[in-house]
Amino acid sequence: MLRGIGRLLLVFLAFAIAAGVALFVLFTLGSERLVQSGALERIGEGGLDGALGTMLNLVIQAHFLVSIASALTLVPAVLLVIVGEVAGIRSSLYYVLGGGAAMAAAPVLSGLLDAADRALPSATLLQIFATAGFAAGLVYWLLAGRRA
Repeated sequence: MLRGIGRLLLVFLAFAIAAGVALFVLFTLGSERLVQSGALERIGEGGLDGALGTMLNLVIQAHFLVSIASALTLVPAVLLVIVGEVAGIRSSLYYVLGGGAAMAAAPVLSGLLDAADRALPSATLLQIFATAGFAAGLVYWLLAGRRA
């Protein structure tokens, strides 16, 4: 009984840490891509109106990232962990690739839920989300998946 409760706590803690790693990777890669695109350099070019427009665009993108990272990202990841724990899967490949697929599914699912915009997300956005999922899957496997 105590062993099962301890395992449940370990899984929950490992999932929370892996989610934090995924958010960190999303933020750092997203910021890096934003700087690479030159959006921050264009703030000063358009005067006050251009700067306000660019800053508003950045706020809208940050809101989009937070809304996606909240619910849609957790559902596929939780299903991945539940299947891995119930089936006793110990493979690092399962958690790393599954984490990447679960995170890459989040922008696709959000596009399907939004009736106004049915287009697929850009390849760059999918790469960023998949990379965050790969990192989260690896961290989860290191903390809890090896002993599933």
